[in-house]
Amino acid sequence: MRDRVPNDVNLPNAITTLRVLLAPVVTVLLFESSASVRLIAFGVFLIAALSDLVDGALARRRGEITDFGKLVDPLADKLLLVATVIPFYLLTLRVPALGELPLFGGIGLWVLAVFFGRELLITWLRTAAARRGVIVPATTLGKRKALAQNVFIGSMILWLAYRTAVLEEGWTGPFNDFWAGLHGWFTSISLILALALTVVSLVVYVAAFSRVLGGNGD
Repeated sequence: MRDRVPNDVNLPNAITTLRVLLAPVVTVLLFESSASVRLIAFGVFLIAALSDLVDGALARRRGEITDFGKLVDPLADKLLLVATVIPFYLLTLRVPALGELPLFGGIGLWVLAVFFGRELLITWLRTAAARRGVIVPATTLGKRKALAQNVFIGSMILWLAYRTAVLEEGWTGPFNDFWAGLHGWFTSISLILALALTVVSLVVYVAAFSRVLGGNGD
């Protein structure tokens, strides 16, 4: 009986492709200055983020791991990052009151530099490895980094929706102050964790790629 050869056209890859398509939808919704629409953006983002947990598990269980999936899955994560973090930066820059996160205020340009600098370097290294016929899939640490980023992104989208509602409705009072502190600190801590894992995973990836591109593991 012949071994099954995974086909690039399969359910896990379709789910990965859906995540790619949902990324710009989140961007468009975030730029709508309405708390309710930004809540919808959170829902769309949640679907996209959860799909990242489903496609890989399905591919392994069904024996449908493909080179397409190995390459496009991390690309989909990067697109979702770009589709959300750039709006965060622009929105909190234009309307500072939407930011007001503890320690950070808004999302600074340096946060984008850390997130995107890491992704650009890893993409360049993946391309160099692919030219040598080596496909380097996402590692466990890379997945944890993506999870931490998704927790921050989800919390930040909800923060933008909440701050938009505060500006729209003029919410004040003890409960509003309590929620602003709780949600704000959670978002800030999740951002710190995402930044830390971004840097640590970069160091680990560079070490791994240097062995691959070195050709002899020295």
